[in-house]
Amino acid sequence: MKYLEEFQNPELARRLLDEIRATVTRPWALMEVCGGQTHTIIRHGIDQLLPDQVELIHGPGCPVCVTPLEVIDKALEIAARPDVIFCSFGDMLRVPGSDRDLFQVRGQGGDVRVVYSPLDALKIAQQNPHREVVFFGIGFETTAPPNAMTVHQARKLGIRNFSMLVSHVRVPPAIEAIMTSPSCRVQAFLAAGHVCSVMGMGEYPELADRFQVPIVVTGFEPLDILEGIRRTVRQLERGEHTVDNAYPRAVRSEGNPAAQAMLADVFEVTDRAWRGIGTIPASGWRLSERYRDYDAEHRFSVEGITTREPAACRSGEVLQGLIKPHECEAFGTTCTPRSPLGATMVSSEGACAAYYLYRRLGIMPTPQEASPVA
Repeated sequence: MKYLEEFQNPELARRLLDEIRATVTRPWALMEVCGGQTHTIIRHGIDQLLPDQVELIHGPGCPVCVTPLEVIDKALEIAARPDVIFCSFGDMLRVPGSDRDLFQVRGQGGDVRVVYSPLDALKIAQQNPHREVVFFGIGFETTAPPNAMTVHQARKLGIRNFSMLVSHVRVPPAIEAIMTSPSCRVQAFLAAGHVCSVMGMGEYPELADRFQVPIVVTGFEPLDILEGIRRTVRQLERGEHTVDNAYPRAVRSEGNPAAQAMLADVFEVTDRAWRGIGTIPASGWRLSERYRDYDAEHRFSVEGITTREPAACRSGEVLQGLIKPHECEAFGTTCTPRSPLGATMVSSEGACAAYYLYRRLGIMPTPQEASPVA
């Protein structure tokens, strides 16, 4: 299968690992900022195969995980209304709010539907003209363009019973927030290839120069990640701090101009709260004034909701890379996928979910026994 099997080749993986071992001479801490990369790393044991000097820190790269609790509660409030059809991707349904989740709202009679595209929600609005249809629009720069296009299409078609609850976030301000934190240990970043396929790499050189950190754009298969690590370690050992594209089959330096134009038309940059982290300036998008009528937060007047995170949940520390998931006292005991305290345990890209799925039994193979491919 093109671009899949080729990037899970065990022999090539061993060669990359040998190159990394031959290059590294001192400890380095690298952060991947994509939850999909985190799952690949944990599933294939990449972190265990690397030399001891190379530590991988899991960053806030899961859009479900960083959606703030107050936005989840706004979604629950809207979804429970009898005149609303609430549409969402499936990974949001188990994310806990203050006292329930979307599955429970549906069990209590709310019309909550799983869709596979925001355009599915727009079609539902066309089919149900006498009901309000709301789509839960979350994600990084990757999911923002189709969500923007859907709002643009709704306005073009004059569909007035459609709106979107928006919680989009941007990666570069998150990198800046991580690097300016007093507790930061990160010395380099593996940047998310799908984000850069949309936005390009133009925002990263300034960050690399200001914080003296290499930023290597990386894909999602085992060999993609190992190649990204190899390039990053090489830069660190040489004292370099440049932006490097290790994912050229999907990423161009300029990104996708058409997608960027759609984002600029529909959204505007805003400060955004990140769950467990706090508000990061200019780190998100909201609907622009031109499309404000399609903003579910304003349409349903749910702006004033305030919340408090569960005291036992340390997902904020996990998202900042301060602890690994298994270092949380609630991991696998009071916090499981069936009864999660935080989104990192139920999201398909959450670090806690990855550790629970692949590491909870404590079966930790030695480097000789482990394999970086399935």
